[in-house]
Amino acid sequence: MTPAGVYSLRRRLLAWLLIATAVIGTIAMADTWDEAVDTANEVSDRVLAGSALAIAERVIVAENGSLEVDIPYVALEMLTSAAQDRVFYRVDGPPGTFITGYQNLPSIPRREGQAAAFENAAFRGEPIRVASLARSASTGIRSVPFTVTVAETTIARQQLTRTILIRSALRLLFMIAGAAVIVWVAVTLSLRPLYRFSEAIAERSPDDLHPIRQRVPSEVQGLVDTVNSFMVRLEGALEALRHFTGNASHQLRTPLAIIRTQLALADRAVTLDQARAAARKADEAVGDAERLLAQLLLMAKIDAATRAASMQPVDLVGLARSATADHVPQASEAGLDLGFEGDGELSVLAEPLLIVELLKNLINNALLYAGSGAEITVRVRRVDQSAVLEVEDDGPGIATDKRAAVLRRFERGGRSDLSGTGLGLPIVEEIARLHGAAVTLSEGSGGKGLKVTVAFLVAS
Repeated sequence: MTPAGVYSLRRRLLAWLLIATAVIGTIAMADTWDEAVDTANEVSDRVLAGSALAIAERVIVAENGSLEVDIPYVALEMLTSAAQDRVFYRVDGPPGTFITGYQNLPSIPRREGQAAAFENAAFRGEPIRVASLARSASTGIRSVPFTVTVAETTIARQQLTRTILIRSALRLLFMIAGAAVIVWVAVTLSLRPLYRFSEAIAERSPDDLHPIRQRVPSEVQGLVDTVNSFMVRLEGALEALRHFTGNASHQLRTPLAIIRTQLALADRAVTLDQARAAARKADEAVGDAERLLAQLLLMAKIDAATRAASMQPVDLVGLARSATADHVPQASEAGLDLGFEGDGELSVLAEPLLIVELLKNLINNALLYAGSGAEITVRVRRVDQSAVLEVEDDGPGIATDKRAAVLRRFERGGRSDLSGTGLGLPIVEEIARLHGAAVTLSEGSGGKGLKVTVAFLVAS
């Protein structure tokens, strides 16, 4: 069953060809009809003129000065030889003088200086073609003018016109049929690369998403490039999904095992305090799994944003101030001093949601690792053409040889005693890379703690 909206390119091209040729053919046939009529008249008029001339040459002046004519019927028979036409003639002398022939035969007014004239008329209810020839007979002293009028019915002319028109129509129909066949064959041959392209896709396994190297016409190359681009994006999305599921299954295994263990201990506990302790540890493991899953989902969001980021100018100062204010209660509960430094506005071209996540991860990382009583400062300032975001603490910091490692996923810089996921700084680094920013880890003021610097380009 053909899906709705699907049409045949061959049939559409053929329909356009037939419509166009039908219109052009109609115009051509109208012109051919006019040309056939002119041709038939031209041929027949020559015979008419010849007959009139033959009669005129037989006109003489009698002894009494009148005109006499001996009609050469052979000349009239030439007109009736081609078809069942009837011939009429008339000879007139000086104005007002009828000599012989069909007296009611229409005469043709001639222009001055015109020897012969032709015209369509009607006689006895039939259409006729009339030729009129003006001559004069000489008596030796003077010339006596006379007019010969010859007419015939139009059967032969109509037959000739129809013959010319029919032959022209047959040639045109043959050309249209030939063009239709040529178009059908040409389109079929031209579509073969598309058929091969379709077969190349159909023969692939679902896991094979490499670009298709099928040779196609230049008009179709754009389609192939689009399909290849889609397959690359699809492969990236599937790879991100595989990465996510692999990380999730690996990283969630530990907290889930802890939860099951603690629940088993709670089930076997002999006192209420033992059951509560096991339940508390299970709850902490659930919290760790929740945070880990949230970070993994954020990583997946970053991977998706890498393929389709909607960048726009955002105020980095405003976002950093708001994120800092949101974490002040959490910092107070943990006994930490969280503050912000930055004035005015500083715009960068970024994806707002991802910048907010970057700020959250930097601040949460500092809250988690700085230690009780530490001072944490979020700072935004401009340095030349860069908008510099800094999150600095005076905690234990990270050893120089560990700083590169903590930017990799699930690395905790040797701090396995804390409940971090090992994804905070890697998320920061990936969001920064998406925005063309650079992440630098260094010591804080006075050589203490850790300062994370992210340098963005200022939006123009």
